[in-house]
Amino acid sequence: MIKVLFVCTGNICRSPMAEFVLKDMTQKQGLADKFHIASAATSTEEIGNPVHHGTRNKLKQVGISCTGKTAVQLKKGDYNNFDYIIGMDSWNLRNMMRILRNDPQGKVSLLLDFSDDPRDIADPWYTGNFDVTYADIVEGCEAFLKYLRKEGKI
Repeated sequence: MIKVLFVCTGNICRSPMAEFVLKDMTQKQGLADKFHIASAATSTEEIGNPVHHGTRNKLKQVGISCTGKTAVQLKKGDYNNFDYIIGMDSWNLRNMMRILRNDPQGKVSLLLDFSDDPRDIADPWYTGNFDVTYADIVEGCEAFLKYLRKEGKI
């Protein structure tokens, strides 16, 4: 079982989008039983809130449901419970390391670090552009699965 935790600032836009995009990809590729995929926030601002309507709407457009997801916060103990802890931008990465304290096993990365064009994924909470965020997340999730295949993990 490959355990993946996506992380963003509030766990209402980017990280739940990545969670449900990867769940959808693994399900369509017959790999869902090999994965446990979740998401969390670095901040406490949105804890308990549902996925942002912009993310819900974008996912609905492509036939993906995120019903029932509410924001939770990243905890230090998550380090031991996940194989990959994947942030969306460099600010998330700094805050993830503040919470986790260190990364002795090299589990922490950014999603687009797996792609051929490493970069931050812009926060649609500020940009309002959920289409660009979705495209970046799809690129990252595809690259992540390609990485796992190359490493012989799936």
